[in-house]
Amino acid sequence: MSRSSADKNAEILILRHELAVLRRQVTAPKPSWPDRAPLAVLTRLIPQTLRERRIISPRTLLAWHRRLVKQKWTQPPSTGRPPLPEEIRNLIIRLGTENPRWGFRRVHGELHRLGHKVSPATVGRALRAAGLGPAPRRQPARGEWAAFLKAQASGLLAPDLFHVDTIGLQRLYALFIMEVRTRTVHILGVTAHPTAAWATQQARQFLWQLGEQAAEFTHIIRDRDAKFTATFDAVLASEDITVAKAPPRQLTIRKIPAHNQ
Repeated sequence: MSRSSADKNAEILILRHELAVLRRQVTAPKPSWPDRAPLAVLTRLIPQTLRERRIISPRTLLAWHRRLVKQKWTQPPSTGRPPLPEEIRNLIIRLGTENPRWGFRRVHGELHRLGHKVSPATVGRALRAAGLGPAPRRQPARGEWAAFLKAQASGLLAPDLFHVDTIGLQRLYALFIMEVRTRTVHILGVTAHPTAAWATQQARQFLWQLGEQAAEFTHIIRDRDAKFTATFDAVLASEDITVAKAPPRQLTIRKIPAHNQ
C-alpha cells in the first residue's frame, strides 16, 4: 500500500504483457476451485469494460455459479404418474367416438365396470387429446379454449412464485402477477422465507399501486399453493376480482418472451 502509483502502473503493464504472451501459448486454462474464488470476487471490482479481457469471461463465471447451485440444491427426480396404457387410451377414444352422447364421466363409469381403474380427469384428458369435444356435441373441438381466452384475457391475472440463487447460494423467492392479455409481469416482492401473510401484504400493495386500473381486471387464476390463503383471496375480492382455483397440477404459465419482461 506504501508503493507509489508509478510503481504499481509499471507492474500492471508488465503483468498485462506477460499475460498476453501466456495467452498465445495456453488456449484453454483450467483453474482449480481455489483459483476460481478470488477471480470471481475480484472481477466484480474492476470496470465493466475490463471484464471482457480477463482469462475468465462473465459467461464462465455464471457457469461456475450454476454448477455450485446444482451441487447444493440436490433432490431426487420426481417419478411422476405412470403413463396411460395405450390399450386403455384406445378404448376411451372408441367409447367416446361410438357413443357421441356420453360425457367423460359416463365413459369413466363404463371403464370402471370393465375393471379398469382410471380417474375421470384422465378420461377427460384422453378425449380432449383425441379432439373430441364435450357431450352431447361430440365433434372435434377447434380452438374453443383459445377463443375463450382471447375473449376474456383482458380481465385475467395469474400469480405465481419463482426462485433465484444469489452468489452466496442463498435462495430467494419472488412473487409476481402476470396480466394474461399483455403478458406484463409485476414483481410484487422478493424474500428468502415466503409466508401466507407476506403474500397477502404483497397483494394489498399491488392493488394499491394499480389504483383505478384494478377495475379493469375481473378474474385471477391461481394454483393451490399454501401461501395463497382465504385472506389472499379476500384482498382481491375487495376489488371485485373473482378468484378461480386451478385444478391440482393443471396450471402452467408459459415462458414469457424477454421483450415482455
